[in-house]
Parts: sequence; C-alpha cells; structure tokens
Amino acid sequence: MSSILSIIYLIATVTFIVGLKKLGHPDSAKSGNLTAAGGMGLAIVGTIFIHDLQVPTIIYILIGIAILLGAIIGWFIAIKVEMTKMPELVSLFNGFGGASAALIGIVEFGNSDIKTTSATIVATILSAIVIGAITFSGSLMAWGKLNGSVKSIIKIPQYNIINNLVIIAIVLMAAFVVIENIDNQILLYSLLFAGLVYGVLFVMPIGGADMPVVISLLNSLTGIAAAITGILYDNMVMLVGGILVGSAGIILTVAMCKAMNRTLLSVIFGSFTASAGTEGTNKALGSIKSTTASDTAIIMNYATNVIIVPGYGLAVAQAQHVAHELEELLVAKGVNVKYAIHPVAGRMPGHMNVLLAESNVDYSMLVEMEDINPQFNNADVVLVVGANDVVNPAAHNDPSSPIYGMPILDVENAKHVVVNKRSMKAGYAGIENELFYNAKTSMLFGDAKSVLADLVSEIKNM
Repeated sequence: MSSILSIIYLIATVTFIVGLKKLGHPDSAKSGNLTAAGGMGLAIVGTIFIHDLQVPTIIYILIGIAILLGAIIGWFIAIKVEMTKMPELVSLFNGFGGASAALIGIVEFGNSDIKTTSATIVATILSAIVIGAITFSGSLMAWGKLNGSVKSIIKIPQYNIINNLVIIAIVLMAAFVVIENIDNQILLYSLLFAGLVYGVLFVMPIGGADMPVVISLLNSLTGIAAAITGILYDNMVMLVGGILVGSAGIILTVAMCKAMNRTLLSVIFGSFTASAGTEGTNKALGSIKSTTASDTAIIMNYATNVIIVPGYGLAVAQAQHVAHELEELLVAKGVNVKYAIHPVAGRMPGHMNVLLAESNVDYSMLVEMEDINPQFNNADVVLVVGANDVVNPAAHNDPSSPIYGMPILDVENAKHVVVNKRSMKAGYAGIENELFYNAKTSMLFGDAKSVLADLVSEIKNM
C-alpha cells in the first residue's frame, strides 16, 4: 500500500508543478487550476483510503463530512463572488490556510511528549503555530482593509518599536520552550496569541497601495506554514505544495516590490502617507478641465492608436465588459487598441489581467508596463479608467513625493489623455495626481460603467 501511496503523491506533486506553470498565462490558467486541484483531490483520496490511519470509523465519517461541507461552501462562494471581491476572497482563504497550520501545530504539541521530543521537531511545531497565527490574523486584517471595514492606514505611535518588541518576544519565548523542553500549555497559547497580535500589527499600518504586495507576502507565509506541517507529518505532498506556494509568493512579492521601486522592508515598516487631495483648483499644479462623453468619443473614433489604462475604479464599477465592448467597437472602426497593465494596479497581484480575461479580452492586447511605456509617445488617446497612483507623474518629477521613484505608466506622453474618475479624490497614496492638471489631460467624471456605456453609444452613432 505504501508504494501505491507514494506513486499517488508523486503524481499529485507533478500536477502541482504543471498547474503552477499553466497559471502563468491566462489562456491556460483555468486548466492549470483544474490540474492542480485534481492532483490535490487524488492526494486526499489516497491519504484517506490507502494510508494506514488506524482510526475509528467515526473519524472517516467526520473527515467525509468536513470535505463535503468545504466543497459545497467553496463552490458556492466561487460561483457567487464578484470580481471586485476577489482580492478579499484571496485574503480570506489565505487566512484559513494559516489557521489550519496553527491548529495542526497545537494538536501536535498536545500529542507529543515534549520532554523527549527532539528540539528540531518542537521548533517545527512552534513555527507552524506562530507563522500560521500571523498569517491568519494578518490576512483577516487585509480582508478588512480591502472591504472597507478597516481604515486603509492606521497609524500606531512608535509602530516599529512595538512591532520589533513583539517579534523579539515571540522568538525568545519559542527559543525558551525549545531549549528547556517545556511542556506548558500557557506558554503555547501565549505564543499563539502573540502571533495573532503580530499579524494584526504587521498589516494595520500598511496602506491600500501596498495591499497587493502584502497579500502576496501573506500567501508565501501560508505556503511556508503548509511546508512545515508537511515536515511534521512526513508528507511529501504537503511539503512540496507548501514549498511551491511559499517560493512563488516570495518571488512574486520581490517582483512587485521591484515594480514599485520599493524594498520589502519599506512596505512592511512604512506606507504611503500624505494629505488627501482637494477638488478643483490646486494653486501649485494649476486647474483641471472637464470633458464630455461626446467629445471623448469623437477623438477616440478618429484616433489611430488608443491605449486603455484599467484601474481599481474599473473593477469597482464592474465595467470590464463595457470596456471590452468599447474596445471591440474601436477595433472594428480600424483603431489600434491596447490595454496598459501596471503590476500593482488593483488590489491583488494580476488583478487587471484577471478582470479583463473575465470579459474575454484577447490576451495579446494586454501589454505590461515595460513594453507599453515606449508606445505612449505614439498614442493619440489614452483613456485612464479608475487608475490613480500608477499614472501619477510625481513618481518622476517630485523627489518629495512618497511615490517618487515608483515606476509608473507614462500616460502623460500621449497626445491626449482622458481620465475617468468619480471625483478628484486622491488615490491610496493620499496625494494629488499631477496628471489631472496636465494641459493635455481632460477629466471625464462619473461611474466607469455609465461613462463607458455613454462612449459606446456615442461611437455607435458616428
């Protein structure tokens, strides 16, 4: 039986790797997800029915009920969730993964004779508890920030000092338990509580502009926690799966930090902060000018090259399908249309790619920042829909700006720039956007879905 189970685990491991590879492209992402999920399902079935668990029948029944309930709840949520709520769902599910690792660690600590267990195993158990707790509470805090129930940025006096003291206390307490082989439930739950507190403190001061990086980092921590539980149970599938998730999350986190020209430490220990912008005229930047859907439709209809810049406002308005309709209409009239994708646009890694893929936009039309920036010089019109900080020229022009040095989409180089926003409210960086006051920029105020629908209607009548 053990050899059969080993083969099953090997097949599952291969499906994880293949699935992860396929997730790298929208055309194959769906099949990649199904491939990895199929491998996990195979591993679960093999573990339950082939592994010599030596447990009462009631345990099998409880496992079956748990799997059934989890499958039903997961399916229902996946069917009902709106695309704008996807980042929140990712954070929530990620938190559950951390909670699972912490619970496993607690169970193993209770089942082990700490006095005789090796220091390595005890350290592994405690690591699962602490990392799982941090991931759980941190993910819940991120979820709260994303759905608006928690303020985007919460400033804590002497934040760095408090955070450092908490993490030092966690390390010292864990080291004390390991070195002294102390079997003490009070210390165990104190570690759990400290991990939960640190998770909250870790995410609390971080602004919405950094949320994609935070979600990616928390996801990597969940993978590490899963790998640790794989070590505890000597389970190759859990170990490999955890390593894949952890390493992929870390690579993505580093790549996104690079895209923002920020270090990971600056994201963790700082946040974009500035006073919120004001509406109308800014004495330093000048005045804004408004435009109408009719005027915008005219310049887009007679343009040769049009670039659409999607942002979180597009997701909030659920306007991706109308954007695709506008794009198809322009293409039919002979206009060359592309979408400019910034790595951290939205509220999770790849948010805009997922959003536009949902509306069946051809993937070849989605152009990443490095490739699209040289093309703005040849663009007749750039339509910015709900994006803010990722198109703010202050990143290039203002050394005092909190986003200075952050790579942005160079939309100001186009001949005409039309920015669709509900109002002049600042983005998550909390600063004025110089682009709005540019002589080439016109503001098209209104809900993205309604505005894009008006543009479609106007162009159809031309």
